[in-house]
Amino acid sequence: MHAFITIGSTEFDALIAETLSPRTLKALKAKGYETLTVQCGNSTFEKAALVAKGDTATFSLEGLAIELWKFKPSLRDEYEKADLIVSHAGSGTIIEILRLPKPLIVVPNSKLLHNHQEEVAQALDARGHLKSSTIENLAKTITQFDPNTIVPFPTFDGNKFRQLLDEEMGFV
Repeated sequence: MHAFITIGSTEFDALIAETLSPRTLKALKAKGYETLTVQCGNSTFEKAALVAKGDTATFSLEGLAIELWKFKPSLRDEYEKADLIVSHAGSGTIIEILRLPKPLIVVPNSKLLHNHQEEVAQALDARGHLKSSTIENLAKTITQFDPNTIVPFPTFDGNKFRQLLDEEMGFV
C-alpha cells in the first residue's frame, strides 16, 4: 500500500518532521504501507532542505521506501495512486481529495492566521468525511484510522449553487 503526504506550498516543517519520525513511520508500516511519497513544499526541515526544486530524494526509513520532493504542477496523479493521504487542512486540497474520493487525514497548520484550517478540519471530521489530527497525535490517528468509516462527500450540485446565488442577488 502507498501513502502520500502533502503540505501545500507553505512551510509546514512540523508535519514533515512528524511524518518522517520513527513513530509515524512505524504506524504506517504496521497498517501495511510499504511506500511513502512526501510533497514537502517550501519546508526547511533537514531532509526537505536537501531536495532542490525539481529534484527527488529517495531513501528508506523504518522499512518504508520514501520519495521526497517539493512541487509538481499537479498532485492529481499522486492522489489517485495513494491508498491514504495525509494533508495540511487547506480547503482546496481537502475538497479535491474528498471528491476523488480517497481516505484522508488532515493536520491543520496552527501557525496560520486565525487558524482557519482547524475550523474546516473539525467541521468535516464531525460529518465523518475525513479524520482530523494534530501533529502530536498523527501516529495514533494513523493507527486508529479505519477508511471504511468515512462518509462519502456529497457530489457538487450546480443547481443548488445557482439557487443560492439567485436568492442572494434577489432574483427569487
